[in-house]
Amino acid sequence: MRYSILFFTLFLIHSCQKPVNRPVFSEVIVEVLYEDSLSIRAIELMGGSLGFAANKGVFGTIDLQTKTVRTNSQKYDSIFPEFRAIAHTSTDFFMLSVANPALLYKTGDMGKMELVYAEDGENVFYDAMAFWNDKEGIAIGDTVGGCLSIIITRDGGYSWAKLPCDQLPQGLEGEGAFAASNTNIALQGNKAWIGTTKGRVLFTDNAGKSWSVVQTPILSDKPTQGIYSMDFYDSSLGIVIGGDYTDPDKSFANKAISRDGGKSWELLANNQEPGYKSCIRFVPNSEGKEIVAIGFTGISYSNDMGINWKALSNEGFYTIRFQNDSVAYAAGRNRIAKLTFK
Repeated sequence: MRYSILFFTLFLIHSCQKPVNRPVFSEVIVEVLYEDSLSIRAIELMGGSLGFAANKGVFGTIDLQTKTVRTNSQKYDSIFPEFRAIAHTSTDFFMLSVANPALLYKTGDMGKMELVYAEDGENVFYDAMAFWNDKEGIAIGDTVGGCLSIIITRDGGYSWAKLPCDQLPQGLEGEGAFAASNTNIALQGNKAWIGTTKGRVLFTDNAGKSWSVVQTPILSDKPTQGIYSMDFYDSSLGIVIGGDYTDPDKSFANKAISRDGGKSWELLANNQEPGYKSCIRFVPNSEGKEIVAIGFTGISYSNDMGINWKALSNEGFYTIRFQNDSVAYAAGRNRIAKLTFK
């Protein structure tokens, strides 16, 4: 009998609880934190600071409490690399350059950045990087020798090894990834999804030891089309966005969602706004219903899992990271800003 009473009591408590209704965003307040003549496409929240890296070899941090900006510059021979990918562990900061040669740096023991991986080659071009945990990380690049370039670390970033093509899905001619926002890799647990310029998604569920590939319906007829950015809210719910930065108003077959961990994808808001965007993110604590997409064309928002969208701002950025469910940081041409959504 006491079990029945306990069950009934719990039922009443649960029945009386009202679902938490989050406010629908209607505006975004932009507060510029840093300005310089740079192209900034890589930012990373690191505890109480925001790390960033850009072209001209520039990298640095912003203290989110004091808003103090610290910058430095990395030179390689006579080259000031263009960094479009960064990542971090609990102890180290990493940054990766595009183009040839590819240069991957980590925090050094002597207080300077230390080169831990370099790759030379006519078609070498790395696009994004991320860490599963403090030991295992991944970086991806365009096709070389018949498959996407994928390098893996298993020792906290001290050494990196390139996966041979016989361990990866065969690449398509001209297939790569866009180095637009450091968001064409999505991680959940030991899983990783990689979005490509050919509208495909490569997948691993064991931190890069084995791979499969799925074709999405994202348009990829031109070299400027394909998947530019992706995000997974959890291990099942994922979203990708693309378009064509040379024709940014076109919104045909440029947004897709997966509800089964990336095994299948269906188009969203086809022929509806937004068009081209370089970065897409789920809003934290939104049950995957709220999504923000940004690009040089402005900031767009959906509160119904991507079915409908509205433009919140014409302010242009390349990449965004959420600190919580209403505050994010974005970077783009010549600036980094704090975004407060209301």
